[in-house]
Amino acid sequence: MVAAVRRALVESRRDLLKFLRRRLHSHDEAEEVLQRFILKALERSGDLRDVRTVRGWLGRVLATTIVDHQRAAATRRRREHGVDPVVLANMAETLIEPDEEIDDAVCQCLYKLLPTLKAEYAAVIWRVDLLGEPRDRVAVSLGITLNNVTVRLHRARQALKQRLEQMCHICVIHGFLDCQCSDAQRLRQLREAP
Repeated sequence: MVAAVRRALVESRRDLLKFLRRRLHSHDEAEEVLQRFILKALERSGDLRDVRTVRGWLGRVLATTIVDHQRAAATRRRREHGVDPVVLANMAETLIEPDEEIDDAVCQCLYKLLPTLKAEYAAVIWRVDLLGEPRDRVAVSLGITLNNVTVRLHRARQALKQRLEQMCHICVIHGFLDCQCSDAQRLRQLREAP
């Protein structure tokens, strides 16, 4: 079944991309949805029962992928338009006071753990998040699409988050560092237990 799905995806990739460009009116969104669709189709290829129905099955997977994308875009738009950026900036300035000790500790942890990630993940976090390099410039220099950079950055951040949670003392209430609350102490004991 996996071979039939792969063959159908390879044969129809160009047509799917054209369709998605027309439907979404954006080359980048079309690429992103296509990548998600291909991943979803390959992951679920075991669900296909009859090779003869592969096209129809792929059509249903594509339809759900487009709907998922449109829902996520609508949610993102609501979040972006829900709060005035000036109000948000003022809130951030009044609610978050800079704390050099916390910044230093988090940064040290980050710099120690970054090399433990896949090289492509570490590089994209370094360039986009730490150096502030625009994603489109990173995409060009790496020879990949902007969507690919976005997906890679998302996966890299998830991997870094997971590594931080594994390696750093964390408290879900008070954040990273050596918090002394009972929850943080319990987490440390669990981590240190054999």
